[in-house]
Amino acid sequence: MSPSLLGILIMCAGVLCLALGDAISKWLGATYDPIQIIFFRTLISLPLIALLARFNGGWQKLKTRRPGVHLLRGLIFAGTMFCFVTGLTLLPLAETTAIAFAAPLFVTLLSGPLLKERVERLPFIASLVGFAGVLVVVRPGAAGFQWGALIVVGAAVCYALMMITARRYGGKESLWAMVFYATLVPLIVSAMLLPNVWRMPEGAAWLGFIGSGIFGVGAVSCITLAFRYAPAALAAPFDYTAMVWAVLLGWWLWDEVPDIWVFIGALVIIGSGVAIALYERQVAIKARPTT
Repeated sequence: MSPSLLGILIMCAGVLCLALGDAISKWLGATYDPIQIIFFRTLISLPLIALLARFNGGWQKLKTRRPGVHLLRGLIFAGTMFCFVTGLTLLPLAETTAIAFAAPLFVTLLSGPLLKERVERLPFIASLVGFAGVLVVVRPGAAGFQWGALIVVGAAVCYALMMITARRYGGKESLWAMVFYATLVPLIVSAMLLPNVWRMPEGAAWLGFIGSGIFGVGAVSCITLAFRYAPAALAAPFDYTAMVWAVLLGWWLWDEVPDIWVFIGALVIIGSGVAIALYERQVAIKARPTT
Protein backbone atom coordinates (compact mmCIF):
# COMPACT_ATOMS: atom_id res chain seq x y z
CA MET A 1 0.00 0.00 0.00
CA SER A 2 1.37 3.40 -0.97
CA PRO A 3 1.93 6.00 1.79
CA SER A 4 -0.59 8.36 0.15
CA LEU A 5 -3.33 5.72 0.10
CA LEU A 6 -2.57 4.84 3.72
CA GLY A 7 -2.80 8.51 4.65
CA ILE A 8 -6.18 8.81 2.93
CA LEU A 9 -7.52 5.75 4.75
CA ILE A 10 -6.30 7.09 8.11
CA MET A 11 -7.88 10.45 7.31
CA CYS A 12 -11.21 8.75 6.59
CA ALA A 13 -10.94 6.86 9.91
CA GLY A 14 -10.35 10.15 11.73
CA VAL A 15 -13.37 11.71 10.06
CA LEU A 16 -15.48 8.72 11.07
CA CYS A 17 -14.35 9.25 14.68
CA LEU A 18 -15.43 12.88 14.43
CA ALA A 19 -18.84 11.90 13.07
CA LEU A 20 -19.37 9.31 15.80
CA GLY A 21 -18.36 11.82 18.48
CA ASP A 22 -20.79 14.37 17.03
CA ALA A 23 -23.60 11.81 16.97
CA ILE A 24 -22.96 10.96 20.62
CA SER A 25 -22.94 14.65 21.55
CA LYS A 26 -26.25 15.14 19.75
CA TRP A 27 -27.76 12.19 21.61
CA LEU A 28 -26.49 13.49 24.96
CA GLY A 29 -27.68 16.99 24.11
CA ALA A 30 -31.30 15.85 24.30
CA THR A 31 -30.85 15.46 28.07
CA TYR A 32 -27.68 17.25 29.17
CA ASP A 33 -26.50 20.83 28.77
CA PRO A 34 -23.74 21.54 26.20
CA ILE A 35 -21.50 22.77 29.04
CA GLN A 36 -21.65 19.35 30.71
CA ILE A 37 -20.97 17.59 27.40
CA ILE A 38 -17.92 19.80 26.79
CA PHE A 39 -16.68 19.22 30.33
CA PHE A 40 -16.69 15.43 30.06
CA ARG A 41 -15.36 15.44 26.50
CA THR A 42 -12.34 17.58 27.44
CA LEU A 43 -11.88 15.84 30.80
CA ILE A 44 -11.48 12.49 29.07
CA SER A 45 -9.54 13.83 26.09
CA LEU A 46 -6.90 15.80 27.98
CA PRO A 47 -5.00 12.92 29.68
CA LEU A 48 -5.12 10.91 26.46
CA ILE A 49 -3.62 13.85 24.55
CA ALA A 50 -0.90 14.16 27.20
CA LEU A 51 -0.05 10.46 26.81
CA LEU A 52 0.11 10.78 23.05
CA ALA A 53 2.50 13.70 23.47
CA ARG A 54 4.58 11.66 25.90
CA PHE A 55 5.03 8.86 23.36
CA ASN A 56 5.60 11.25 20.43
CA GLY A 57 8.56 13.22 21.66
CA GLY A 58 8.28 13.36 25.43
CA TRP A 59 6.79 15.79 27.94
CA GLN A 60 8.87 18.63 26.51
CA LYS A 61 6.39 18.68 23.63
CA LEU A 62 3.94 20.34 26.03
CA LYS A 63 6.31 23.17 26.94
CA THR A 64 5.40 26.61 25.65
CA ARG A 65 6.68 30.16 25.62
CA ARG A 66 3.33 31.59 24.50
CA PRO A 67 0.75 30.97 27.26
CA GLY A 68 -1.24 33.99 26.12
CA VAL A 69 -1.63 32.55 22.63
CA HIS A 70 -2.80 29.23 24.04
CA LEU A 71 -5.26 30.98 26.33
CA LEU A 72 -6.73 32.86 23.37
CA ARG A 73 -6.93 29.70 21.24
CA GLY A 74 -8.50 27.80 24.13
CA LEU A 75 -11.20 30.42 24.60
CA ILE A 76 -11.91 30.41 20.88
CA PHE A 77 -12.10 26.62 20.91
CA ALA A 78 -14.47 26.74 23.89
CA GLY A 79 -16.73 28.98 21.82
CA THR A 80 -16.41 26.61 18.87
CA MET A 81 -17.44 23.61 20.94
CA PHE A 82 -20.32 25.39 22.66
CA CYS A 83 -21.79 26.70 19.40
CA PHE A 84 -21.36 23.38 17.60
CA VAL A 85 -22.81 21.20 20.36
CA THR A 86 -25.71 23.63 20.77
CA GLY A 87 -26.27 23.47 17.02
CA LEU A 88 -26.32 19.69 17.14
CA THR A 89 -29.20 19.81 19.61
CA LEU A 90 -31.20 22.17 17.36
CA LEU A 91 -30.53 20.90 13.83
CA PRO A 92 -30.32 17.57 12.01
CA LEU A 93 -26.84 16.06 12.04
CA ALA A 94 -26.31 16.33 8.28
CA GLU A 95 -27.36 19.99 8.16
CA THR A 96 -25.06 20.86 11.07
CA THR A 97 -22.17 19.09 9.36
CA ALA A 98 -22.81 20.82 6.03
CA ILE A 99 -22.75 24.29 7.59
CA ALA A 100 -19.61 23.48 9.57
CA PHE A 101 -17.84 22.76 6.26
CA ALA A 102 -17.76 26.54 5.77
CA ALA A 103 -14.82 26.87 8.19
CA PRO A 104 -12.08 26.56 5.51
CA LEU A 105 -13.88 29.19 3.46
CA PHE A 106 -13.72 31.60 6.38
CA VAL A 107 -10.01 30.82 6.67
CA THR A 108 -9.48 31.92 3.08
CA LEU A 109 -11.28 35.22 3.58
CA LEU A 110 -9.88 36.00 7.04
CA SER A 111 -6.26 35.12 6.25
CA GLY A 112 -5.91 38.42 4.39
CA PRO A 113 -6.83 40.86 7.15
CA LEU A 114 -5.55 38.69 10.03
CA LEU A 115 -2.37 37.18 8.56
CA LYS A 116 -1.67 39.86 5.94
CA GLU A 117 -1.67 37.15 3.30
CA ARG A 118 -2.68 37.92 -0.24
CA VAL A 119 -5.86 36.09 -1.21
CA GLU A 120 -5.71 35.15 -4.88
CA ARG A 121 -8.69 35.57 -7.15
CA LEU A 122 -9.60 31.90 -7.58
CA PRO A 123 -9.71 31.03 -3.84
CA PHE A 124 -11.63 34.26 -3.18
CA ILE A 125 -14.25 33.44 -5.81
CA ALA A 126 -14.43 29.84 -4.59
CA SER A 127 -15.06 31.10 -1.05
CA LEU A 128 -17.89 33.33 -2.23
CA VAL A 129 -19.44 30.41 -4.11
CA GLY A 130 -19.07 28.32 -0.97
CA PHE A 131 -20.92 30.92 1.07
CA ALA A 132 -23.70 30.79 -1.48
CA GLY A 133 -23.86 27.08 -0.66
CA VAL A 134 -24.11 27.93 3.05
CA LEU A 135 -27.04 30.23 2.28
CA VAL A 136 -28.72 27.40 0.37
CA VAL A 137 -28.45 25.17 3.45
CA VAL A 138 -29.41 27.87 5.97
CA ARG A 139 -32.09 29.53 3.81
CA PRO A 140 -32.52 32.76 5.81
CA GLY A 141 -36.03 34.10 5.49
CA ALA A 142 -37.47 30.77 4.36
CA ALA A 143 -40.20 28.97 6.26
CA GLY A 144 -37.77 26.21 7.24
CA PHE A 145 -35.12 28.58 8.62
CA GLN A 146 -33.87 27.82 12.13
CA TRP A 147 -31.79 30.09 14.32
CA GLY A 148 -29.67 27.11 15.24
CA ALA A 149 -28.14 27.38 11.77
CA LEU A 150 -26.62 30.75 12.65
CA ILE A 151 -25.17 29.24 15.83
CA VAL A 152 -23.39 26.63 13.71
CA VAL A 153 -22.13 29.38 11.39
CA GLY A 154 -20.67 30.95 14.54
CA ALA A 155 -18.95 27.65 15.28
CA ALA A 156 -17.48 27.64 11.77
CA VAL A 157 -16.13 31.16 12.24
CA CYS A 158 -14.57 30.25 15.57
CA TYR A 159 -12.99 27.12 14.11
CA ALA A 160 -11.61 29.17 11.23
CA LEU A 161 -9.94 31.44 13.78
CA MET A 162 -8.47 28.33 15.40
CA MET A 163 -6.97 27.26 12.07
CA ILE A 164 -5.63 30.75 11.40
CA THR A 165 -3.89 30.88 14.78
CA ALA A 166 -2.49 27.40 14.11
CA ARG A 167 -1.08 28.66 10.82
CA ARG A 168 0.36 31.71 12.57
CA TYR A 169 2.01 29.91 15.49
CA GLY A 170 2.12 26.26 14.43
CA GLY A 171 5.70 26.52 13.25
CA LYS A 172 6.81 27.95 16.60
CA GLU A 173 4.94 25.60 18.94
CA SER A 174 4.70 21.82 18.93
CA LEU A 175 1.52 20.25 17.59
CA TRP A 176 0.82 18.51 20.89
CA ALA A 177 1.18 21.74 22.87
CA MET A 178 -1.32 23.40 20.52
CA VAL A 179 -3.81 20.54 20.97
CA PHE A 180 -3.20 20.11 24.72
CA TYR A 181 -3.79 23.73 25.74
CA ALA A 182 -6.67 24.15 23.31
CA THR A 183 -8.33 21.31 25.24
CA LEU A 184 -7.24 22.44 28.72
CA VAL A 185 -8.84 25.89 28.54
CA PRO A 186 -12.35 24.63 27.58
CA LEU A 187 -12.04 22.08 30.39
CA ILE A 188 -11.37 24.85 32.92
CA VAL A 189 -14.09 27.12 31.54
CA SER A 190 -16.71 24.35 31.46
CA ALA A 191 -15.71 23.21 34.98
CA MET A 192 -16.34 26.74 36.28
CA LEU A 193 -19.80 26.81 34.69
CA LEU A 194 -20.69 23.19 35.41
CA PRO A 195 -22.38 23.70 38.84
CA ASN A 196 -25.05 25.81 37.13
CA VAL A 197 -26.09 23.07 34.71
CA TRP A 198 -25.01 19.82 36.38
CA ARG A 199 -27.23 16.78 36.00
CA MET A 200 -26.11 13.38 37.27
CA PRO A 201 -25.52 11.07 34.29
CA GLU A 202 -27.59 7.94 34.27
CA GLY A 203 -26.99 4.53 32.73
CA ALA A 204 -25.68 4.63 29.17
CA ALA A 205 -24.98 8.36 29.41
CA TRP A 206 -21.71 7.54 31.20
CA LEU A 207 -20.64 5.47 28.20
CA GLY A 208 -21.70 8.32 25.95
CA PHE A 209 -19.57 10.87 27.78
CA ILE A 210 -16.58 8.53 27.76
CA GLY A 211 -17.06 7.60 24.11
CA SER A 212 -17.31 11.23 23.06
CA GLY A 213 -13.92 11.97 24.58
CA ILE A 214 -12.27 8.86 23.16
CA PHE A 215 -13.58 9.48 19.65
CA GLY A 216 -12.42 13.09 19.89
CA VAL A 217 -8.85 12.03 20.64
CA GLY A 218 -9.06 9.30 17.98
CA ALA A 219 -10.05 11.90 15.41
CA VAL A 220 -7.18 14.25 16.28
CA SER A 221 -4.67 11.38 16.29
CA CYS A 222 -5.80 9.89 12.97
CA ILE A 223 -6.01 13.22 11.15
CA THR A 224 -2.56 14.22 12.45
CA LEU A 225 -1.10 10.87 11.41
CA ALA A 226 -2.77 11.07 7.99
CA PHE A 227 -0.81 14.20 7.11
CA ARG A 228 2.43 12.35 7.84
CA TYR A 229 1.71 9.86 5.09
CA ALA A 230 -0.22 11.89 2.50
CA PRO A 231 0.27 15.48 1.29
CA ALA A 232 -2.16 17.87 2.97
CA ALA A 233 -3.75 18.90 -0.33
CA LEU A 234 -4.45 15.22 -1.11
CA ALA A 235 -5.73 14.14 2.31
CA ALA A 236 -7.68 17.26 3.34
CA PRO A 237 -10.56 16.89 0.83
CA PHE A 238 -11.44 13.53 2.40
CA ASP A 239 -12.59 15.51 5.42
CA TYR A 240 -15.81 15.90 3.43
CA THR A 241 -16.58 12.20 3.84
CA ALA A 242 -18.06 13.40 7.15
CA MET A 243 -21.18 14.32 5.18
CA VAL A 244 -21.71 10.68 4.23
CA TRP A 245 -21.44 9.56 7.86
CA ALA A 246 -23.65 12.43 9.05
CA VAL A 247 -26.42 11.48 6.63
CA LEU A 248 -26.21 7.78 7.51
CA LEU A 249 -26.03 8.32 11.29
CA GLY A 250 -28.81 10.93 11.24
CA TRP A 251 -31.06 8.61 9.25
CA TRP A 252 -30.25 5.55 11.37
CA LEU A 253 -30.49 7.13 14.81
CA TRP A 254 -33.09 9.90 14.40
CA ASP A 255 -34.87 9.15 11.10
CA GLU A 256 -33.48 12.43 9.74
CA VAL A 257 -33.67 12.71 5.95
CA PRO A 258 -32.14 15.97 4.66
CA ASP A 259 -34.14 17.76 1.99
CA ILE A 260 -32.74 18.39 -1.47
CA TRP A 261 -31.52 21.90 -0.57
CA VAL A 262 -29.20 20.56 2.12
CA PHE A 263 -27.60 18.22 -0.40
CA ILE A 264 -27.30 20.95 -3.05
CA GLY A 265 -25.79 23.40 -0.59
CA ALA A 266 -23.41 20.77 0.78
CA LEU A 267 -22.19 19.92 -2.73
CA VAL A 268 -21.54 23.60 -3.46
CA ILE A 269 -19.62 24.02 -0.17
CA ILE A 270 -17.61 20.84 -0.72
CA GLY A 271 -16.84 21.77 -4.32
CA SER A 272 -15.56 25.17 -3.22
CA GLY A 273 -13.39 23.65 -0.51
CA VAL A 274 -11.90 21.09 -2.90
CA ALA A 275 -11.20 23.82 -5.47
CA ILE A 276 -9.29 25.84 -2.87
CA ALA A 277 -7.33 22.75 -1.76
CA LEU A 278 -6.38 21.89 -5.36
CA TYR A 279 -5.34 25.48 -6.02
CA GLU A 280 -3.13 25.52 -2.92
CA ARG A 281 -1.60 22.22 -4.04
CA GLN A 282 -0.70 23.71 -7.42
CA VAL A 283 0.83 26.77 -5.75
CA ALA A 284 2.90 24.53 -3.46
CA ILE A 285 4.13 22.48 -6.43
CA LYS A 286 5.18 25.59 -8.34
CA ALA A 287 6.96 26.93 -5.26
CA ARG A 288 9.17 23.85 -4.93
CA PRO A 289 12.80 24.51 -5.82
CA THR A 290 13.98 22.88 -9.02
CA THR A 291 17.23 21.01 -9.31
